[in-house]
Amino acid sequence: MLPKTPGKTNATMRTLPRWIFMSRWLQAPLYLGLIVAQGVYVWQFWVELVHLLSITMTKGVTEAEIMLVVLGLIDVVMISNLLVMVIVGGWETFVSRLELQNHPDQPEWLSHVNAGVLKVKLATAIIGISSIHLLKTFINASNYDEKTLMWQTLIHITFVFSALAIAYTEKITAKQSH
Repeated sequence: MLPKTPGKTNATMRTLPRWIFMSRWLQAPLYLGLIVAQGVYVWQFWVELVHLLSITMTKGVTEAEIMLVVLGLIDVVMISNLLVMVIVGGWETFVSRLELQNHPDQPEWLSHVNAGVLKVKLATAIIGISSIHLLKTFINASNYDEKTLMWQTLIHITFVFSALAIAYTEKITAKQSH
């Protein structure tokens, strides 16, 4: 072990951890970019909704066509929810406190969010989004080849198993910390 030397070395050692800690603010532009992406999804939702209204005004629209557009709307909402979880939860966990205590609109999950909880929530949201995509594919299965159907199903199953592994790992980690 090296002896402590007075002077510049100690000041440098205090400065370096401070800079490392401040580097978390480099993530701020990333979260702001995700807010812009959320705006794009709001626009996409309205485009899809107008499309739904326009096809229902025409004759000969099938229930399957309406269902595919509605599933597209649900998909946009679920991806938007995923963005909110990443933006709010990620900011709170990795950048800075949002100081929303006692705010009437504070999401319930935010009071106990940490990196592990956020990973489980994100994995669950990804499974939901994947489920919507898979359902859209199977409703429209005649337009896909067997190989595409198989790969989409396998990818979805992989998401499910990954989420289960993440949740199990988080459960073990949480149990060990108590």
